[in-house]
Amino acid sequence: MNLVHRKLCSSALWAKAVAAEMPGNIAGYDLGDSVLEVGPGFGATTRALAGLVPRLTAVEIDEASVGVLKREFDGRVRIVHGDGASMPFEDGEFSAVVCFTMLHHVPTTALQDAIFAEAFRVLRPGGVLRAMDSLANAPFRLLHIGDTMNALDPVSVWPRLQDAGFTGIKVDHVPKRSVSFSARKPD
Repeated sequence: MNLVHRKLCSSALWAKAVAAEMPGNIAGYDLGDSVLEVGPGFGATTRALAGLVPRLTAVEIDEASVGVLKREFDGRVRIVHGDGASMPFEDGEFSAVVCFTMLHHVPTTALQDAIFAEAFRVLRPGGVLRAMDSLANAPFRLLHIGDTMNALDPVSVWPRLQDAGFTGIKVDHVPKRSVSFSARKPD
């Protein structure tokens, strides 16, 4: 991330906005008793989720962020250093997998697809995948100058999730703003 992006995503303003939106982002989804968050970054989403789910684990690829997250969430959230495209968890370990505003940081579509496949693998039968991300637009591109930015194509999400094995796929998007989706691992 570039400096401006880091400042924004680690700011109190961003954390406040995420906290206000999180209940609505997961409303209507039975996330069950053991939720995995992929790519918490600076922890704004983790802070918002921690009080809304019974048990939360977060997997983060950036080692420095892992250290910060472990200090902040000591004993409340299990923080694991690992790659969402090759997760260090058992098959069927989680009732839900969530990822918020992070998939655009994954440098290739193939790695995004690997995250979808891994989410499928670590979910229990009947488990839920819930995700949201921003879409490319002029301000978003400016924020990502010098950053990795591989925004999702909302039209491609449904077939990509189906290829990973998911069913019950729902994709919603606000053009040039955001895409949100959910899917289930079959029982």
